[in-house]
Amino acid sequence: MRTLVRWARAEWGLLYVTVREPLLGRGWRAVPMTLGAVCLTALLHMLQHQSWGYRFVQDIGAVRAADPLWLALLRTPCSLFVPALDLPVWGALAQILLVFGIAEICLGRWRTLALAYAATLAGTLYARLGIRLGPDRPLGLPGSDAYVVDTGPSAAVVGLAVFLGWRYGAYVTAGGVIAAMVAEVAVRENLAGKEHLAAIVVVLLLCGVSALRHRRATAGSGLPPIKS
Repeated sequence: MRTLVRWARAEWGLLYVTVREPLLGRGWRAVPMTLGAVCLTALLHMLQHQSWGYRFVQDIGAVRAADPLWLALLRTPCSLFVPALDLPVWGALAQILLVFGIAEICLGRWRTLALAYAATLAGTLYARLGIRLGPDRPLGLPGSDAYVVDTGPSAAVVGLAVFLGWRYGAYVTAGGVIAAMVAEVAVRENLAGKEHLAAIVVVLLLCGVSALRHRRATAGSGLPPIKS
């Protein structure tokens, strides 16, 4: 039991300390963007299950590879908050509340939104590339996937979880998320699973860029001052 507690502290201790004080001090006011995202997702879920609201939600947030690129890019920001029609919405809401909430406190709202958008956009653009490659190539997709709606908030959640795990030393957690997404594709090869992997690849690249910038900044701060 003690070993498990020590491991949990090593894995999540920094995240816990970072999140605890803002939540204790400000409560839900510490995560206004996250609460807005949860409410928007719930609203869009409700609308798309109404006969009069389904077309509206599709028009503003349903992204398919068959759409013109300009239209897909226009819809992508809203697609972050359109949950899948065939999955329980409570799972999506819980994921957004937990992962977006932690990210908003740890990274700030704008960086959180930027990372979420980058992860979602990676899946959107991968779908187009995969369909062009065709099903006979390793990264290719069948043409029928062009009419499948993109992942919604799940790619953003996966991307943020991996970035947070890397940034705050929760490497086992980040690795577990990656392993779960790889297993999803291995067991049930579908567009959503491959879009999740595309999101992870882009987020890992961003982790590498962030690490490189930090290393250069650290090295630069140790240089002696330039004499005039």
